[in-house]
Amino acid sequence: MMSTVSTHPSAQSSTARYLVRTRTRLSAVAGGAGLLAVLVLALLPLTASRGLLQDLFYLFTMLALAQCWNLLAGFAGLVSVGQQAYVGLGAYLLFALCLWVGLSPLLAIPLAGLLCAVIAVPSAFIVFRLRGPYFAIGTWVLAEVFRLLLAQLRSLGGGTGMSLPREVTNEAGFVAWTAELLHVRAPVARDIASYWLALGLAVLTILLIYRLLRSRPGLALAAIRDNQGAALSVGVDAFRIKLWVYLAVAFVTGMTGALVYLQKARISPDAAFSVLDWTANVLFIVVIGGIGTIEGPIVGVIIFYLLQSQLAGLGSWYLLLLGLIAIAVMRLFPAGLWGSLAGRFDLHLFPIRRQLVLRVGSLENGPATGPSSHKNPGGNDD
Repeated sequence: MMSTVSTHPSAQSSTARYLVRTRTRLSAVAGGAGLLAVLVLALLPLTASRGLLQDLFYLFTMLALAQCWNLLAGFAGLVSVGQQAYVGLGAYLLFALCLWVGLSPLLAIPLAGLLCAVIAVPSAFIVFRLRGPYFAIGTWVLAEVFRLLLAQLRSLGGGTGMSLPREVTNEAGFVAWTAELLHVRAPVARDIASYWLALGLAVLTILLIYRLLRSRPGLALAAIRDNQGAALSVGVDAFRIKLWVYLAVAFVTGMTGALVYLQKARISPDAAFSVLDWTANVLFIVVIGGIGTIEGPIVGVIIFYLLQSQLAGLGSWYLLLLGLIAIAVMRLFPAGLWGSLAGRFDLHLFPIRRQLVLRVGSLENGPATGPSSHKNPGGNDD
């Protein structure tokens, strides 16, 4: 006897009446403006000074690090103060791959990130046993372990560090191609090539995070962040989702560290694993911009760059002022500058909130005059 499935007209009409939408008119305009901005930034080396390119290189690499930390803490609920572990590890792996294996820096950068993700697997099984502040302290301890271990490698400079030779920096293939294309000297070509790589890394990081948050794993990630117990009760594998996020962040952070120290061309354990440079500054960027939003780190890194350019000459007072600004923002705008603005005016340039939209003409009493959206009560997520 064949089984039948009920196809009652009311059931079909109820399922066909609505559709799920994430894109908005504002996000479409923002997408077009973003593409134009990336194009302008890509052509900027044709007219910009070398100093400006170096400043923007720093801004783009900090943006990539801030987006990674925001994904880890703002969306996965894993507050880490040890992300300098993978910045330094990626940088040292770049040096090792270029000097020991003889790889081109262009190949060594993604490979360094991949090796960071591999090393992060056993590290994750250690720190994931910790919860809350203990997890944060555990990530910092892990970074210190990496720093102390790499400081013992004399072939990579030991505790004093080392520099990359000219054949790795100024004479690399992509630097020579840039010099020939733009008819500039090798040092200028290295800055331009590094600038293009940093721009590409920042854009790719934002797009990958946006794509992740709009996918089914992104929904699971939001459920875990909001209520892990409830997420587990409906079958979400919290450990697996958090592990993949942790590995993805280690991969991108490792690539960023490799790129930063390829540009610097010199490394030391204290600089590569600096908690101030690679974690405290990143936390400041995300907090003042808005944690748990993609737009927040973009706003935060611009503010951080402007503050640094204006206040860096004040010495130790600079760090004190940054701390006071962070405290003031957290008191006045608990969701960050962009987070508070977006919450008040419903602004989402990278919308990840699902909307249940009534199809036009689906009402039984006549056609609808326009889409009627039913927003989920959970903020930016389902």
